[in-house]
Amino acid sequence: MSGTINKVILIGHTGDEVKMHYFDGGGCVGNFPLATNETYTNRTTGEKVSNTEWHNIVVRNKAAEICEKYLKKGDKVYIEGRLKTRKWQDDQGKDRYTTEIQCTEFTFLTPKNEGGSPNPNSSASQSQPKQEVQTPDPINKEEDDLPF
Repeated sequence: MSGTINKVILIGHTGDEVKMHYFDGGGCVGNFPLATNETYTNRTTGEKVSNTEWHNIVVRNKAAEICEKYLKKGDKVYIEGRLKTRKWQDDQGKDRYTTEIQCTEFTFLTPKNEGGSPNPNSSASQSQPKQEVQTPDPINKEEDDLPF
């Protein structure tokens, strides 16, 4: 294989509201933390152990505006994107590194009635007309004589 791949898929809960930053050219970027949990049973003690991993999520432009509007702290969300490590200098001039998930796709998983945030797929909260997904009809509607 001559190519490489950088793909991340996460399902977790937001740790805070989306923080927005707007630019002069009209673009924007949104950031929020996402928590994923791992639970296992310790073999020696038999107790349940839970570990939380925090991820920095970055969304851009229209996707950032949608996330800002609909995502609230604690909401469950599916995130798809790629890893990006940035280098920057702190106040003392030391080099620091931040690893982020550059989000390319997302799906809100918290139902409207649980998290309090409206479902963006509902017709009341969406400014564009709702698009219906049609399932194709089976190719052969007749019953076949196959025994399986």
